Amino acid sequence: MKTYIILGGNGVFGVHNAIYLLEKANPRKVICVGRNPEKAEAYNLNVGKDDPRYAYHQIHVVFEQDRLMELFDREKPEIIINYSALAHATSWTKAWRYYETNVTALAKMTELLATRNYLERWIQIGTSELYGSVDQPAKEDAPLRPTSPYAVSKMAGDLHLITFNNVVRFPMNIIRPSNCYGPGQQLHRVLPRAVLCGLTRQKLPLHGGGLVRKSFMHACDLASAVHLVAEKAPIGKIYNVGPANSTPIRDIVAQTAKAMKMRLEDLCEITPGRPGEDANYWLDSSEIERDLGWQQTISLEAGINDMIAWGKKYLDFLRRESTEFVLRA
Repeated sequence: MKTYIILGGNGVFGVHNAIYLLEKANPRKVICVGRNPEKAEAYNLNVGKDDPRYAYHQIHVVFEQDRLMELFDREKPEIIINYSALAHATSWTKAWRYYETNVTALAKMTELLATRNYLERWIQIGTSELYGSVDQPAKEDAPLRPTSPYAVSKMAGDLHLITFNNVVRFPMNIIRPSNCYGPGQQLHRVLPRAVLCGLTRQKLPLHGGGLVRKSFMHACDLASAVHLVAEKAPIGKIYNVGPANSTPIRDIVAQTAKAMKMRLEDLCEITPGRPGEDANYWLDSSEIERDLGWQQTISLEAGINDMIAWGKKYLDFLRRESTEFVLRA
């Protein structure tokens, strides 16, 4: 039995990871850490409700590292999973905030943890955006070609951990997932926003006609990859995790419209594309499949239906929520 701490545990992927660990990993404890108070049920999905193994702590990883280290030293987690990051591709405004969170805070935390003997493994959640736009699935040793301050900050964080592992043997692994989604995701993301627009008969802005291709994976499949890495991966290994194919955003929205018995043109309207947006994110996940036996288990069709069921369940709450991204420290 192990204690897991999930940084960024108030976000959708941290929530799904906590649910997965509580159900599958037989943990001693699962502790989520987030910068805000725990979110409403539509977002936190009642994670850990009435489970004495679960706890949530509001601690800011940039500004309250003294409190964070006190939590680490008190709970002595064997596994720390780091989802905490500023994560938005349109990061040209106040780009320094992305480096502050995704590089500087990461370096401070890991340097302090390198002196603690209770830590068995730090699992860093990276991003497929490091590889830039590709015309074939990117392997882990593909050239890194980030095209936004966000992607540059994530690349810098990865490179810091790689050198830290090489020189001082810091026990880390990096997972670079494809674009993930899941019930509880913030409404500025395309799938939850498409579902909300369909349920409320609003128009989804389809940037650039939805021609950009991305690889969409359910948060539960990412959580299973994290668990496998925590249990089986050689220290220091980097793994891509994503579906076999990438899909145009337009097709994702069209599948959502079809599942809601709508026409695509009734669900969305074409708007200008985002400046500098990459054309295709696509990963080769054969390494984690071969080493650890990971497989994608939730199809896109099933995942979209999962999102629609979530949207219907929490519609009264979600219709009052903002669908715009707000940059916060």
